[in-house]
Amino acid sequence: MKITVVGAGYVGLSNALLFAKQHDVVLLDIDKSRVKLLNQKVSPISDTCIQHYLTESHLEATTEKERAYQDAKLIIIATPTNYNSETNYFDTSSIESVIDDIQKINSKALMIIKSTVPVGYTKEISNKLKLKNLIFAPEFLREGQALQDNLYPSRIIVGEKSKRAEKIAKLYLKATVRKDAVLLCVDSTEAEAIKLFSNTYLAMRVAFFNELDTYCIKNKLSALDIIKGVGLDQRIGDHYNNPSFGYGGYCLPKDTKQLLANYDDTPQELISAIIRSNQTRKQAIIEDIKSHNVSCVGIFRLTMKADSDNFRESAVHDVLQGLAQEGIKIVIYEPTLDVKEYLGHPVMCSLQKFKSASDLIIVNRMVPMFSDVMEKIYTRDLFGIN
Repeated sequence: MKITVVGAGYVGLSNALLFAKQHDVVLLDIDKSRVKLLNQKVSPISDTCIQHYLTESHLEATTEKERAYQDAKLIIIATPTNYNSETNYFDTSSIESVIDDIQKINSKALMIIKSTVPVGYTKEISNKLKLKNLIFAPEFLREGQALQDNLYPSRIIVGEKSKRAEKIAKLYLKATVRKDAVLLCVDSTEAEAIKLFSNTYLAMRVAFFNELDTYCIKNKLSALDIIKGVGLDQRIGDHYNNPSFGYGGYCLPKDTKQLLANYDDTPQELISAIIRSNQTRKQAIIEDIKSHNVSCVGIFRLTMKADSDNFRESAVHDVLQGLAQEGIKIVIYEPTLDVKEYLGHPVMCSLQKFKSASDLIIVNRMVPMFSDVMEKIYTRDLFGIN
């Protein structure tokens, strides 16, 4: 059947490629340059698995709404829902705009929201627009491994208890490589809560091990030994425990804030503490770097992960700005930026010149290319993994 996916980001592109081998898939995006790249079989985002599948797929990308929506049986909405700090709410206007266009062009199509939304949103918008064909299905993807996580999912969750929801879950399962994923159909509001609570738990885990690491810095203890010992408890586990400069990326910062906003008048302490903890960690990192008394700090990569090209909400940004406010000279090495300056700081295209110019090199995730200047490296990466 014809499946249309709206939005060519991590979620949209990975969903489109998941179905492209078994169905006729059209990917709709407003970015003409991104569409052109996709039709040339070039991934606009950094993801090795996506690039491999894109080369072999018959995926068609377009900017034309009529072409995309006409005759589609299933339309997957994966547009961005950035957190608006003024309203304390996700900006869902892109979803509503897409729904409006679909209703005008192909109102019989079944719509699946893959964008992250506030708890209660799907039910609210369905009632408001009198929709019977809108379903929410959460995504659980990592940047740089989005398609891999779709091909090998741990669970497939659909936000509706119905026969058609079960068919959607099985449709996804049929397209995956891993066939033992748990299928779970729940009401839409519960599905939305699952997404936000899952990401908030992950943020809490990051915050916990970061605070453990901050304690070790302050008291000159081995964070590596302590984390290894803590992880031997099977209830805790030896995973997702590598210290960093703070949690960041597109999902965790905005999802934790949205969940906190959803609590509204519900008593809580932990959710707000997770958000505060992340800010405290970044400030602790800034103070620790300052203690090295260097005049020029090099920032290696503005991304959160070694295999990502996404700068959004990167903890490195706050560290960079905090150091600059202290009057410390900053130089940046970011190969994905084709500019001479970023936020007023020089961007160097030569790694060797970057190494020479820096008294201290800030690296959130270690890479082998610094073996010759290890005495300059500042990182809290203990395990060499994201």
